[in-house]
Amino acid sequence: MLFLFKKEIQGFFSSLTGYLVIAVFLAVTGLCLWVFPGVLNIPDSGYASLESLFFIAPWVFLFLAPAITMRSFAEEIKTGTIELLLTKPVSEWQVTVAKFLAAAALVFIALLPCAVYIFSVWRLGSPPGNLDTGATYGAMIGLLLLGAVYAAIGTFTSSLTDNQIIAFITAAVTSFVFYEGFDALAKLFASAGVHDFVTYLGIKEHYASISRGVVDLRDLAYFFGVILVFLLLTQLKLQSRKWKNE
Repeated sequence: MLFLFKKEIQGFFSSLTGYLVIAVFLAVTGLCLWVFPGVLNIPDSGYASLESLFFIAPWVFLFLAPAITMRSFAEEIKTGTIELLLTKPVSEWQVTVAKFLAAAALVFIALLPCAVYIFSVWRLGSPPGNLDTGATYGAMIGLLLLGAVYAAIGTFTSSLTDNQIIAFITAAVTSFVFYEGFDALAKLFASAGVHDFVTYLGIKEHYASISRGVVDLRDLAYFFGVILVFLLLTQLKLQSRKWKNE
């Protein structure tokens, strides 16, 4: 599995994909936070806060995570190497986890330069250091988990098709539904209990909870649960290819 993980990481950075993903993420967030005037611009807001980053990043990840994962299985299926891969002494689960971890690692690498944003806002505070570090670290953990969920969704959708564009669109739409769709659906229910339950099924509620600086075990269980479900669905899809060939 470690070999597959390294192979996927090398594949990202042997082409423009890995560099482009990181560059796009930093360019979009950097321009919105520091250059373009508006409510998201940190200097214009007058507050030493990274709330703008944690508002923008989930939407940027909606496109970047599918861009990372769209080739995971789709390319293997298109070229026929998936059959060769599945005949090697590794299980479908190991293949699935290796590809997911590689995608999640790239999301993590993309977030690393955001430490510069944290330091900058920390220095801009009055006095310097006047930053809610608890909420900031919590939101960073939330972003990592959010990116991991998007990566799991993208890994699954990539296993469904040999077309990378279809894999990208399906992953982006599915991720959007999990992030925003449940909130929109909850508004259709008058009952407070049903409204809260449907909202709880979406990612946004749990991401917002962690972003307050309180890492609740229920939120962690939700994120890891969603990741596990999509990885198991990916494994099942890979196993179904064997069943068809038997």
